[in-house]
Amino acid sequence: MAQTRYALVGTGSRAQMYIDAITGAHADVAELVAWTDPNPGRLDWHEARVRARGATVPERFAGDALAETVRRLGVDRVIVTSPDSTHAGHVVTALEADADAVVEKPLTTSEEGVRRIGDAAARTGRSVTVTFNYRYSPRNSALKEVVQSGRIGEVTSVHFEWLLDTSHGADYFRRWHREKDRSGGLLIHKASHHFDLVNWWIDDAPARVFASGGLRFYGADNARRRGLGPRPTRGSEDSPLRDAFSLDLRDDAELRGLYLEQEAHDGYLRDRDVFDDGITIEDNLSLVVDYARGASMSYSLNAHSPWEGYVVGVNGTRGRAELTVVERGEVRLAPSGRPTAIVDPSAHPNTAAGDEVRPVSEQLVVQQHFEPARRLVIPDGSGAHGGGDAQLLAELFRGVGDDPLGRAATWHDGVRSVAVGLAGNRSLVTGRAVRVGELDLGAASAALA
Repeated sequence: MAQTRYALVGTGSRAQMYIDAITGAHADVAELVAWTDPNPGRLDWHEARVRARGATVPERFAGDALAETVRRLGVDRVIVTSPDSTHAGHVVTALEADADAVVEKPLTTSEEGVRRIGDAAARTGRSVTVTFNYRYSPRNSALKEVVQSGRIGEVTSVHFEWLLDTSHGADYFRRWHREKDRSGGLLIHKASHHFDLVNWWIDDAPARVFASGGLRFYGADNARRRGLGPRPTRGSEDSPLRDAFSLDLRDDAELRGLYLEQEAHDGYLRDRDVFDDGITIEDNLSLVVDYARGASMSYSLNAHSPWEGYVVGVNGTRGRAELTVVERGEVRLAPSGRPTAIVDPSAHPNTAAGDEVRPVSEQLVVQQHFEPARRLVIPDGSGAHGGGDAQLLAELFRGVGDDPLGRAATWHDGVRSVAVGLAGNRSLVTGRAVRVGELDLGAASAALA
């Protein structure tokens, strides 16, 4: 089998999953031939790892030379793992250079970005794959099977609560994600995962969104209101910023190598104080979403919970399905008073802490009308993101044939997921419910039909 040739745009921490897959388990069918990042130190770090694995180091190219590189090296697919607001530009460039695109969620952060991708996809006929890895997690696939089977009847409503703890949730307020013009806020960057799951579970498209929320915990104003006091400049060895809401990059080899040791190249700080000025995203969000075929969803996101996980209830005309997932039962502090450097428990499940009251667990319960509740067995899923990453990568690089659950996501699915966030962000500004049809998505509006 001939190897598919890949280029990679953006080599932050999320890119490592793809690099390791191409130079490891899928090296026989994939080849990484070129990569780019505005920080040369990050490329140095990844190059050392690739060499250590005995793989060929990809060619470096300038960020504005993507099209030329695709054509010159015969690149088949471009993987985009750069900051969210840059996705659309890189995807469009790849498509117009006659390559397919693989893009991390979210598809993009703006209506303009959606229009550009939709126009380019229609014009070139190239494909865009959005890597919604949570679809592949066995527990989420199991809920999809229940809904798709008709066991609970026609879906009438969904309740979805997602909790980010004071390690993982705080992390969005330390880095570039804290700036809404770069990430779209948590309704785009984080919740696009969640909205995609609901769109996929119930096989429907969002039609109207009402949102409420704000920055109520993190940020300088909230810190002052709670009497936290002045926060000193980050960087000193004994800085009080090294507290329970701080991340010390020195505690983790990957974070130290990718970010702390590369600050001199671009000045990017990966460990900003979550209680300083300049944060423009929300940390508490609530939505009501109406769907095209009549169902509705109540959704909430909290980014400063003491535990991490999610609760989903899907109500139907014949009963109800409930999925409860605890990804980390508590954030434990080291003797230093700092939390673990493992900020995302779903990416490192073997390190997640729990206790007798809230152990790390997952449970899927189905109860039809006039019958007792039944707990379903969820297939084992090992590895990151509930076992989803490994299955996603296998399908991405090798294909798996027909999938009755339809887990592979195209740009149409990406549009449906970000449409909820885009309408939600507009609703936060206007204070009114926003019809998805009001969004200026151009030809991409067809994805919402």
